[in-house]
Amino acid sequence: MLRILGRTSSINVRKVLWTCHEIGIDYQREDWGRGFQSASSPEFLALNPNALIPTVVDDGLVLWESNTICRYLADSRRASHLLPTDPRSRAQVEKWMDWQATELNGSWGYAFHGLSRHSPEHQDPALIQASIQQWGHYMSILDRQLASQDTPYICGDDFTLADIVLGLSIHRWQLTPFDKPELPHANAYYQRLIQRPGFVTHGSIGVA
Repeated sequence: MLRILGRTSSINVRKVLWTCHEIGIDYQREDWGRGFQSASSPEFLALNPNALIPTVVDDGLVLWESNTICRYLADSRRASHLLPTDPRSRAQVEKWMDWQATELNGSWGYAFHGLSRHSPEHQDPALIQASIQQWGHYMSILDRQLASQDTPYICGDDFTLADIVLGLSIHRWQLTPFDKPELPHANAYYQRLIQRPGFVTHGSIGVA
């Protein structure tokens, strides 16, 4: 059985759990990370030298990096409804997954840790504001993309892995306490995503 190592309050663990829900994968989850078994322990480092969650073990295969894990699960279980086999369609899904992991994720770190997690190391008002502005910039890109297409999901009419990773990112945006610009298309998209049973079960656990 698939083993998922990581606490459910982690946004990246929740990507994997939501993916498993959409595919119907049985798994055994183990609490690792902040507040649980240490990801810096020799046992964990033998699986993932980065000491980060999630890490999964599937029939002897060890994987880390949450978006890679989601792709692998869709591929290995032939869930082409989440990750198309057609190269052009697949590239669109992976484009938005990579954008989420790099540009969008890279923008929110300081503001999220300062405002939601109240980290003492993230309390510089200027740096918080800079992070908010950058975060808003990328969310505006997403809003404009959704406005430009008449489809319910980011890659068209069908729900895909891109919607899982973006949905959790928008959830973090919504819950982090600061004044936000009007993003009607992103907000409507978010409302569609949070109705899915996979989000209801796994998406809102923890602090954003």
